[in-house]
Amino acid sequence: MIMTSEQEKPQGQDPEKRPQSLEHSVDEKLSVVDSVDLQNGDEALRLIGLQRTTEFTEEYNRKLRRKLDLLIPPLCAAVYFTQFLDKTSLNYASIMGLPIVGQNYNLVSLAFYLGFLFWEFPTVYISQKLRVAKYLGVNIIVWGIILMLHAVGTSFGAFFALRFLLGMCESCVAPILILIISMFYKKNEQATRISWFYVMNGITQIFGGFVAYGISFYDGKLLAPYKIIYILLGGLAILVGICVLIWLPDSPVHASFLTHEERIAALERVRDDQGGTENKKWKKSQIIEAVSDVRTWLIVLTTLLTSIPNGGLSNFSNLIIKSFGYTSKQTLILSTPAGAIAAITTLLCGWYSDKKGERMIPIVFALVPTIVGAAMLIGLNGSGKKGALLFATYLIGTFGSALSTVYAYNASNTSGHTKKSTINAMTLVSFSIGNIIGTEIFQPKDAPDYIPGKIAIMVLLTVQLGISVLLRWINIRLNVKKQQEIEKEKARRGWSDADIQRERERHAFADLTDKENMYFVYTA
Repeated sequence: MIMTSEQEKPQGQDPEKRPQSLEHSVDEKLSVVDSVDLQNGDEALRLIGLQRTTEFTEEYNRKLRRKLDLLIPPLCAAVYFTQFLDKTSLNYASIMGLPIVGQNYNLVSLAFYLGFLFWEFPTVYISQKLRVAKYLGVNIIVWGIILMLHAVGTSFGAFFALRFLLGMCESCVAPILILIISMFYKKNEQATRISWFYVMNGITQIFGGFVAYGISFYDGKLLAPYKIIYILLGGLAILVGICVLIWLPDSPVHASFLTHEERIAALERVRDDQGGTENKKWKKSQIIEAVSDVRTWLIVLTTLLTSIPNGGLSNFSNLIIKSFGYTSKQTLILSTPAGAIAAITTLLCGWYSDKKGERMIPIVFALVPTIVGAAMLIGLNGSGKKGALLFATYLIGTFGSALSTVYAYNASNTSGHTKKSTINAMTLVSFSIGNIIGTEIFQPKDAPDYIPGKIAIMVLLTVQLGISVLLRWINIRLNVKKQQEIEKEKARRGWSDADIQRERERHAFADLTDKENMYFVYTA
């Protein structure tokens, strides 16, 4: 039984309004429910109970959010920075003496996503059973060790196996980070916070380019330049993994950096979003609902269409720039502005997504410049206009922020812990399949122009524009239907708006899916 003292009352509240729910056991609170089975509800019920009994001031919540922002997004960003840098290390190594070339290079690129695909569902299942942040930290340390071992291997088989294992370890990152953001932040805050860690994709392109450029001046007498890259990045990953183990919270319930009162406030902040927090039990009904929801498959298709270009460009972008007539050293420096453009696009799309309550429109904004850039690369091929071609490669980088918005879409539009985990896993499986396909759209026989690959990027993302519009329309229609259901219930039961709010609060942490919960509102 959890108790609260007079000293633990939220700031600015009447002493009589302290959390009465904390003075009763969970079972006592659940016994009053007649319409929803809360016995299998979120772990949050142990801390804050069935209904809101504590009101926190806006100022208190702002201070709490600032406290969250000082820890959670920076740690998530460090994880994503490390992951993307480690994943794309092959891109830098490819022009720094890597002994793997031609079709073998394509296969080694592909191996990462095979490991990712193979382990995605098992890792999501394991993470739900364990403390998610601790599980993530262990994975980061292990992949840091694996990355450092790349400096030892020289054969195709060794690199293929190491990249496969690297993909397995990194497959847990996005689902866990999305889950953590959705537990601590409201819907109108999630896209911005996800963009704060996803922006690392662009930042790493800048950082990695300059680091690789600096190392490229080394003569390689003691150690090949590409081996230095792997040792440095592997060591960085181990350091980040240790930080995650120490400081990243698993959920608001287990957030040791928050006071008891702040944990209650953190949960009450997200109650009205109806998204829930944490539940250790896998529910078959929620898995069935996830795979039978048409929106799930549209998100899977969305992810696939945006991941195919990612798989190609993350491993071949430097080779494309080099084909314009630049040296290896020049290529490393000239690739960095693309990272800056990608980073700015990600932040702008995240901000707009939360500001306007939109998820699909920002994806459209991200895709259009990439389509234009791909068209320029095709149309100007062989023209010798190096400046225009280079600008086109910078435009192409904007599409990456689309996946950031997909992550925000999943966080804001899915309820039920098992359903959310399942959809996140399916999204990342689609991501890995898309990247596997992507490594093969730039074939050695098409070098150095890679025209078929550039055409594929333009066509795939054009199709994606239509899917984004369709998803937005479906969510708007679902919200209209839910509101109609609420009005019918009000009329049938003679409820007031206050009664509806009471019911909304009672449903918040029941671990219901978005379809089961009449009060869940989708973000278009």
